[in-house]
Formats: sequence, structure tokens, C-alpha cells
Amino acid sequence: MGADPRFFLAHGPIALSAIAAAAGVTLAEGEDRLFADVAPLGDAGPQEVAFLEGRRMLAALRETRAGAVLVAAAAAKDVPAGCIALVTETPQLAYARVAALFHPRPVPVASIHPTAVVAPDARIGAGTEIGPYAVIGAGAEIGEDCVIGAQAVVGGGCVLGARSVLRAQASMEYCIAGAGVVLHQGARVGNEGFGFITTKAGEHVTVPQIGRVILGDGVEIGANSCVDRGAGGDTVLGPGTRLDNLVQIGHNVKTGRGCVIVAQVGIAGSAELGDYVVVAAQAGLVGHIKVGAQARIGAQAGVMNDVPAATDVVGSPAWPARETLRAFARLRQLAATKRDGTSGGTP
Repeated sequence: MGADPRFFLAHGPIALSAIAAAAGVTLAEGEDRLFADVAPLGDAGPQEVAFLEGRRMLAALRETRAGAVLVAAAAAKDVPAGCIALVTETPQLAYARVAALFHPRPVPVASIHPTAVVAPDARIGAGTEIGPYAVIGAGAEIGEDCVIGAQAVVGGGCVLGARSVLRAQASMEYCIAGAGVVLHQGARVGNEGFGFITTKAGEHVTVPQIGRVILGDGVEIGANSCVDRGAGGDTVLGPGTRLDNLVQIGHNVKTGRGCVIVAQVGIAGSAELGDYVVVAAQAGLVGHIKVGAQARIGAQAGVMNDVPAATDVVGSPAWPARETLRAFARLRQLAATKRDGTSGGTP
């Protein structure tokens, strides 16, 4: 079955020809028919479109009841009779585009809820929807066709570009954001950075945090993630950067374009990431280091030094992946040493 219509109303039926066009697939003549929705491979029915994600799902593919399946060429032979194989090099990407046909982004309903608090000098773009108990501060600028959810906050002086979304209870302060930015539920942007000096007597003296947060076009920040404003200068997330849930970005951190930072990552102040860096879950980066473009940092890695571009690092402390795997293998060999002192394996 497709998505629950109580939450996700499908915009079907849609012709197979339109589905194929969205997926970049060429159809054989005479194959056009209507489809109602998308669905997982094992749940899909004859009026639904599914996709194959990897060889581990081949058994489910052979038994699927889906009317059409997006598959790589190597798996096309496993598509059952009566199911249309839509062959593509990137089935998951094609599925994302097809799913967007059935479930496009909701169109804002231009309105300001009676309980919202909007400063008199705030500028609200045409077509923007402002929900219950939202707060728009003095001098804030919100672009066209934005959605400001229930109890969300746009602080005084903030700028939010067109087609952006603040979901329920998200907040932004001291922030300049581009177009198409999304803050998911409970995200916090522009918090005071963790900056203080400890005296000899043990007193913590706060350093005023007088920078901003700059969010490039298309930045998405996951639920309950926090992005601190700069101490002096700015914290910057480059265009297209994606933060998962529960991510912490310290003051004056800078990322390049298209970085992906997964759940529970912590990046300390003034670290710099190049374009398209990937940081896997629960990794931690110390401050004032540089991570080169297209580097990948493994889950739970502890990064204490610069990482060259296009390098994979894992472990804590983080080393290049191959070195770490060799070290782990050696540790296993040592652990397997027999009690009589003979080696349990050859290094």
C-alpha cells in the first residue's frame, strides 16, 4: 500500500509516461497506464511504483506485486511478469523524483494566524504562511512562499530567503539565510557560542558572541540540531549543506557546499570543512582544524588533526581508513595470542 492518506495525500493518478520522464527512463511503445502512488517493494500493489535498493532486496523484487519498478539493468531480468521494469542507472534517485510527483511540497496558504506575533516593521513576502503562536521579530525579512510553523521564531533582524520552511518550534536568531532553507522541528540557529575564559580563581568569564550565522541556499538543519553564531565573524554553512538530527555546530565553524553531517556529530569552534565533506554519525571534530573537500569521516571517529582532501578516516583518534583497519587486524591477532606465548596469527 502507498502512503497513509491521513498524512500524505497522493496527487495521482499519474500516467506512466510522466513517471518515466521524471525518472529519465525511455518507455517502450504501448506501455502507458495510470498509477496511484509509490510504495515499498514488498507492500506495493498493481497501481503503485516501487524501486529496488541493492541486491539484498532481489527476493522481494521477484515476489513484488508492484505495477512498475525502478531497477538497474542487472536486475531487470528478475522483475516478475506483469510488472513494468523502468531501467535506470540510479533507481533510488529516480524514485525520489517519481515520489515527488505524487507527493510534491505542500503549497503555503498565504496567511498569518491570529495568535502569531509579528513585529510591525517585519517584512513578510507574498504567499507566506505563518502558523499559530509563531513570533517574527523587529526588522525581520521573510521571503516569498515561506512557511513559518507553529511556535517557530524568526528573531529580530533575521533574513529568511524565499521558499524556506521553519517547522514547529524551530528558531533562528542573528541569522542571514538564503532561499529554500529548512529548519526542522526544534532546530536552533544562532545560539550563543560556548565561549568563555577561566580565571585563575576558577571563574568562567563569558566572551560576548557578536557574530552571525550565514546559511546558504538549500541548507537543511535537522530536528533539535544547534548551530551557534560566531564569536566574532560568522558561522557559515555552505549552499546545500545537510545536517541530520541532534547535530552540534560550534561558533565560527565553516562548511563548503553540499556537506553532509549525520546525527549526533559535534564540530568544535572554528573548524573548517571543504566542499562535499561527509561526517558520519557520532563523530567528533576538535576546533581549528581543516577537513579537505570530499573527505569522509567515519562513524564515532575522533578527529584531532587536519584531514586531507578526498581522504577517508576512521577510529579515535582518527587515522586514514586503511591504516586503522590494519591496526585493528593486528589487535585481533594480539588478542588471539595463546596462553603459552605462541602467536595466534601472522602479522
